This record gives sequence, C-alpha cells and structure tokens, in this order.
Amino acid sequence: MKRVLTAVFLFYLFCVPGSAAPPAAGQVANVARTPAPAAVPPTALPAVPGDTEEQAALPPPSSTAQQLYASARGDLLQIRMLLRNGRSQSSVGSGFMIGTSDLVLTNYHVVSQMALEPAIYAGEYIDTDGKTGPVTLLAVDVLHDLAVVRVDRFGTGFFKLPDRPQKLTQGQYLYSMGNPLDLGFAISEGAYNGIITRSFYEQLMFTGPINSGMSGGPSMTMGGMVAGVNVAKRRDGELVSFLVPIKFGQELLRRVAAQTSIPVDFNPLIAQQLLAHQRGMVDRLLDKPLSMKSMGPYQVPVRDSEQVRCWGRSNVRAEASFMADSISCAMESAIFVSETQQTGRVAMSHQYLRAPNMAPLRFAALASRQFRVGRVGGERDLRLTRPSCTEQFVRTASLPVRAVTCVRAFRKFPGLYNFTLLTASTDDANASLQSRVDVGGVSYDNGLRVTRAFLASLGRRPSPNGARR
Repeated sequence: MKRVLTAVFLFYLFCVPGSAAPPAAGQVANVARTPAPAAVPPTALPAVPGDTEEQAALPPPSSTAQQLYASARGDLLQIRMLLRNGRSQSSVGSGFMIGTSDLVLTNYHVVSQMALEPAIYAGEYIDTDGKTGPVTLLAVDVLHDLAVVRVDRFGTGFFKLPDRPQKLTQGQYLYSMGNPLDLGFAISEGAYNGIITRSFYEQLMFTGPINSGMSGGPSMTMGGMVAGVNVAKRRDGELVSFLVPIKFGQELLRRVAAQTSIPVDFNPLIAQQLLAHQRGMVDRLLDKPLSMKSMGPYQVPVRDSEQVRCWGRSNVRAEASFMADSISCAMESAIFVSETQQTGRVAMSHQYLRAPNMAPLRFAALASRQFRVGRVGGERDLRLTRPSCTEQFVRTASLPVRAVTCVRAFRKFPGLYNFTLLTASTDDANASLQSRVDVGGVSYDNGLRVTRAFLASLGRRPSPNGARR
C-alpha cells in the first residue's frame, strides 16, 4: 500500500546486514528514512584534536546513562539469526538476561525466522565481551511481539522486573539499550510519553533515538527497573518510538516457567495466537453498527475509532471529464508474522465517481477500469493460496451492486484466510460507487461476518421526505 492514508508506519528495529535500513515488515510503511547515527556510550567516543571549542559547546553526557550502561552491559546481548547452510548472518536484534537465570527476553520478530523455519535458521548470541553461543527458542508471544530464549550463560541479576505494575509519569526519563545497526552496544536517553491507544495492543511511546538492531533491548527507568522492550519506531516522524510494556514479558516468562517441554514446532502455536487475535479484532470491529458517511446520493459504512483511522479527499479530473471523491479507513497497526508478512488488519475504502456529461458507454468503460478486480493480491505469493473469487449481482436494502468476493488461505497456518470484497453500484449510467474491504488473517466465518456486514450497509441515503434518493 503506497498511500499515506492506509499505511502502517511502524518500522521494526531488527537489522539485516548489507542494507542501510532493514526490510520493512510486509506492507508497513511507505517512506524509508536513513537511520540516524547510532547513540554510543559517551566513554566510547574518541577525542578529536583541535575540536576543543566544539566539544565545550556540547551538553555534558548524562551521568545516569553512563552509570546504567556500565552496570547493565554484562547482561546485554545481540541476538543473531544465521542460515544453517554456511552460517551466514541473516538478521540481528537485541535481548537482555533475566535476573541470574539463563533466560533472555527479546522480540518475536528478532527470532521469527527460527520460529517459522527452524530447519533453515538457527540463533546465536554475542555479549558485550564478544563471547558467542547458541540460542534456544522457548516461547513466543506474536501478539505482543515478544519471545524468550535460553543461552549457555547466566545473568548477573542487574535487570530487575517490577513486582507490581509500574506507574510511569509522562516526561520521565527512560533509557533504551541495544545494538543499533550492528555497530556496537549503545544506550539512548529519552522520555516516556504515554500509552499508545491506536495500537490494537497496549504500547508505550518512547521519545528518544532507537535504531535498527535495538529491537528486543530493554528500556529502563533511572532506578534500573525495566519499563518496556524496544519494538518499533515511526518512519514518518522523528524520535517517535514504541516499547512493549514489561508486564507482557512477565506473562510470557510465567508461561515458560509452567511449560513442561520445549515446543518442537512453533507454527501451530503462532496459528493459535493469530486466531485468538482475529476473534478479538472482528468482535471489536462489529461490536456496534458501522458508522455511515454520505457520498453524493449514497451512504457508505466506515469505522473510525482508536484502532481505525479514516481519511478523505476529492479529485476533479478535468482532462478526463469526471470527478472522484474517496474515503479510506485502515487500522494503524498489524501483527508481525515475518519480514514479508503482516496480518490481523482491516482496511476499507470507497470511491464515488461521476461524469454527468460523459456518454454512458464511455463512463461504463471508465468505471470498469477503476473496479480493479485483478488487484486482489499477487498470485505468486507462496505464503497464501491463489485467490478463489466469486462474482454476483446482488441488491442491498436500497442499492443494486456488482459484488466480487475473493478468499486466500494461509499455507502455514490452517484456519486463517485473507478476505477481499469489491463492490460497484449499478443504478446510474453516469455515476458509480465503488467500495472495497480487506480483512487479513481471519477465520472463514469471521471473514464472512465482516464482508456481509459491510455489504449490507451500502445503500442510497434517504431523502428528507423519507424516500431513498
């Protein structure tokens, strides 16, 4: 998706060698930004002869950041994904030791390759002293983007997890650590700025410089208490980053403590978590009737909420003798599955075309070109089956429409599907209402629920005397 209207601007912070910016996950953002220089510990910066005046003008380094990094460095790790064939590096992220155990908390997206393709990828850690060792995946929480791995060493006990929920104050300092851009371990100082409500799951806003490769690293208070886990940043802003609240990490660690064996195959577990997400997503989407907007003589359904944002625009095509108004709504977050796939997302759009002075046959050809049935999805996408589409002419309560429904099944996760519904009104020779809804990663029944609710809400809007326009 190329338009700002429907893009998800989260940029996951793992890094792939050989690229200035790591690959965006699936359809996430439309603007690539060159990462800012990585923040490194002040003590690691070499003195440059002749720069005395410039150095004197710089603010003094934070003593709190220096002390935290010096105390924490022994329990910071870089987490690497390696191709088993050749042991070449595929991606890198960060993680941190939990207490004095051999457990490490990181992001799911840092270890997603070994979770999805264990026969192809293996994990390795590197600590701040250069020691390396194997990584064993124990548990994943795809919905909150967390994972727990085991390594062949123990923590010093520095990283403390709160015993009870922490109350953070907007503006208080937080300190994020990790290995940005595979350049070396670093600490970044920033501020906590509240809970993000546009994310389907709770996240914390961190206003500070964190970069690719810092995913999975800890973000701490001045007192050394872990507040969250680095996870993503906005690609269209400056210093707008996100943390997974540590309470979700604690829940995952409790699950690890309770499990009696390590899963052999994580794909069924990931499928279960994605199915749980889609149930909550669809229930929240349809817990009340869709909102109705007017577009000329038509009324169209939208959902504008904390999770779904809507945008509109009007375009007069003078050279083509037609006008087009559009409304687009989309969730601003999605569930990361792999570097090339995100799911668990809803988007809907409407376009009202009209050309009162155009010959009906010419307008019919124009409307047909705009309908774009062939743009449902790439048929060569091996993650999904080929689209299975049905077309029929139906009538809602007040509007005859051409409706095309396409369904694609997930190959790795049985029971999950992508649904697309395309509709075009057929009641006017010089106007056409064209609508689309996309629902990703849902059960078959829930895909039908969403598309039927969307279709049933389309119609002509009532005139002041109560008749349909």
